Formats: sequence, C-alpha cells, structure tokens
Amino acid sequence: MEKQVFPQRRRPHHNVIITTNHPVIVFITVCTKNREPWLANREVHETLVSVWREATAWLVGRYVLMPDHVHLFAAPGELDFPLGNWVGYWKAQFSRRHGNPKHRWQTGYWDTQLRRGESYDAKWEYVRWNPVRHGLVNHPDEWEFQGEIFVLEW
Repeated sequence: MEKQVFPQRRRPHHNVIITTNHPVIVFITVCTKNREPWLANREVHETLVSVWREATAWLVGRYVLMPDHVHLFAAPGELDFPLGNWVGYWKAQFSRRHGNPKHRWQTGYWDTQLRRGESYDAKWEYVRWNPVRHGLVNHPDEWEFQGEIFVLEW
C-alpha cells in the first residue's frame, strides 16, 4: 500500500472572524529568527509584558515564553485593528525597546481561533506544560517566564 503524502502548509492561513455577539480568543505562536534561544530571560520578559500592556488593540491573556518562541492568547481590544498588524506592531515596539539587533523575530506567526471556552482552558493546560516537556523545569509553576496580563472572558 502506497503511503499518502499530504501537502505541507508553508505559511499560516490567518482568518480570525470577529462577531459582536460571540467572544473571540486567538491562540498565537511567534518564533525567534532561526529559532535562536534568546526569549526566556527576565529583561525580555519584562519588555514584552510592557509592550503588550500598551499595545491594546488586542489584549494578551495568558502567555508562556520559551527560549525560541512564545505562545499567547489574545482577544480584540477597543480598536478595530487586524491581528497581523497588531503582531507586527508589538514585534517592532519590542525590538526598538530591547535594542539588541541580534535578537530578531521570524517573519509571520501562527494563529488558531478558539471555538469554545473549554478550548481556552484545555489549550492553556497544554501550553503551560511546554517548559516541562522541553526539560526546562519539573513543574509548570516553576517556569518564571509566563503569566496573564488581561483576563480574557469567554
């Protein structure tokens, strides 16, 4: 029997649907350029949180910084601002404030719009165990590069 080969997606398909009568929470993954491991340190963490607190076109809920990528959940804020523009904005703001030209972001990002409140909780449980699966800590509560900026209501 011949093995079936499926096409690989080279770029993510961004299709966030925002409606006024249904909550929107999007799970986003952003990687460092060439997956360089520079994200998981206090200065980067503090700078990212500061940028996310100010860039409120989308509100960052729970997040986990890994050495070479970040997982975060976001919901639309007060402005009608496309998700891709917002991701580009906070990446640029972070880079200006951080000031290390060697620390660069990969172009683009991955996103998945959650369908139910249970999805947020289940996805969060998976994401918060990421540092354990990568052998960085023994329990997710030991990982200092995580948090919640805004409470995202489902």
